[in-house]
Amino acid sequence: MRYSILGNSELNVSRICLGCMGFGNPNIGQHSWTVDENTTHTIVKKALDCGINFFDTAIGYQKGTSEEYLGKALNKTAARDSVVVATKFIPRSDEEIEKGISGQQHIETMLNSSLSHLNMDYVDLYIYHMWDYRTPMYEILEGLNNQVKKGKVRYIGISNCYAWQLARMNDIAQSEGFAKFVSVQNHYNLIFREEEREMAKLCKFDNIAMTPYSALASGRLSRTSEVLTKRLNEDRYAHLKYDSTAAEDEKIILRVKDIADKYNVSMTQISLSWLIRNVTSPVVGATRLEQVEDMVKAVDISLNEEDVKYLEELYRPHNLVGVMAQNTGVSSDKNLVWMQNLKR
Repeated sequence: MRYSILGNSELNVSRICLGCMGFGNPNIGQHSWTVDENTTHTIVKKALDCGINFFDTAIGYQKGTSEEYLGKALNKTAARDSVVVATKFIPRSDEEIEKGISGQQHIETMLNSSLSHLNMDYVDLYIYHMWDYRTPMYEILEGLNNQVKKGKVRYIGISNCYAWQLARMNDIAQSEGFAKFVSVQNHYNLIFREEEREMAKLCKFDNIAMTPYSALASGRLSRTSEVLTKRLNEDRYAHLKYDSTAAEDEKIILRVKDIADKYNVSMTQISLSWLIRNVTSPVVGATRLEQVEDMVKAVDISLNEEDVKYLEELYRPHNLVGVMAQNTGVSSDKNLVWMQNLKR
């Protein structure tokens, strides 16, 4: 494994981050394809054995059971100071807004719940999961800063945002003496490259780490289309993100297969090696041991410029999909899927 400092922090993270959305009780929450506690433990141990020290979860994943499974696995297998644990909080609910609960109070409640699930005293990276259009920026920043001052959070990150939003928030943090965002976790992979327009440039200029999710496009960049999986069949949200551009994306996916065959490695390794060139640590999920073994090999692959051009040249601009398409100022007061993932 190789390691890198996470933006303007002191966190030394593996160049692959294990995404934990695939962990949790499959009978509750958004996804039916997640794995149980025992399987989670096995996968986490394998990741640690392979040198991965960076783990990403969220309170919204399977109603908090992803956090619980990850916490139990890490507490059994690793010293707390040897791993970097990230989790995320979601926007205020209608009920909280009606009760007058502030953004600062909301963040404290969310964080305390996450720490209880994880059975930890602090998280290394606390991530603003998606933009809260109904809560002032100042309240979010002060709420996060309060938790940093209390020692419950070491650093803060943001996810599913526009470059202007990240820039504005860090501007306010700078002027107020608050903790600034050191990382951004947005949707970015070989078949969805809209982050290259503005976000990547901002991050390079301000030394903000990029830790993108959907690094393998929910598995689409790890296999050809005729290979069927449980997740491919059951992940309705991934279909929402990728089905409309499947025909043009398939041309790029086939090029990934060409390069993989050229080097006699997996498509996963090629897709991730391309992404690692551009970001600090992609978030990559796993529900099987062999997936962990496969992803870590990507750090040792060096694509040449000819390979990169071959992989990139067919890409055409895409419309925003997923969270960024759904979470807008107009839709922010609607009962979207991530707002349904807390109560059991």
